[in-house]
Amino acid sequence: MTALAWVLAGVGAIVLSGLAALVLRSRRQADQLESLLLAADERLERLQRQFERFVPADVVERLTRTGDAFTPERRQVTMLFADLRGFTALCDRLDPAVTVNILNDYFRHMTAAIAHHHGHVTEFVGDGLLALFGAMESNPWQARDAVLAGVEMRAALARYNATLREQGLPELRFGVGIHGGEVVAGVIGTAGLSKFSVTGDPINVASRVEGLTSTYQVDLLITEDIRRTVGDQFRLRPMPPASVKGKAEPIQTYYVEPGE
Repeated sequence: MTALAWVLAGVGAIVLSGLAALVLRSRRQADQLESLLLAADERLERLQRQFERFVPADVVERLTRTGDAFTPERRQVTMLFADLRGFTALCDRLDPAVTVNILNDYFRHMTAAIAHHHGHVTEFVGDGLLALFGAMESNPWQARDAVLAGVEMRAALARYNATLREQGLPELRFGVGIHGGEVVAGVIGTAGLSKFSVTGDPINVASRVEGLTSTYQVDLLITEDIRRTVGDQFRLRPMPPASVKGKAEPIQTYYVEPGE
């Protein structure tokens, strides 16, 4: 073999060695990139699951799928407020872990009943919750859905109370108030702390109606506006008109009687 041939062979070996190292390095980089992508996907899934603890899952799904930021707009929305009766006193008698478990299970049952009728819970405040119907998308049956959700919540609470009795734990009582009207719906808050919710006078009325359940010692009240919408689909008992904070005229409410 001539000297030139030896040189060429040596160069070829060097080139092949360099190419092999490059291929190996590229494979390692590809493996590292794949590992990073898998880790990022896992972190994103964990973040989404954590986010869904504070924001309705359908809101999270819409945001991650389309990036839609829910441009604020005026919408006809039905609002349902629910609050436990005497739960603060109950907390003082029970172990904190037991109290939290009872409350979490209660919220789980109530949220399922609301979701079954096309509503979604936008916030939990202490032992209370706010659910919206027709806020994210038009729903011509939203008033009926909200009342059906209230009725199902009543049945779900009865079943849950039976479980609590079996465990030797105290039963729960709640009040539910339902009202509807035009509100501004959208993502409300700052960049660091925001939520999808509604604002406007109807939401204040819904909260006041929930408060009237204590006054009348009933568990489920709707307003005249809701009654006109649902017609005779439910068995209703008119309650005495009541003056509430923020309204010049007394408001008329109706008790949704059991059996529907």
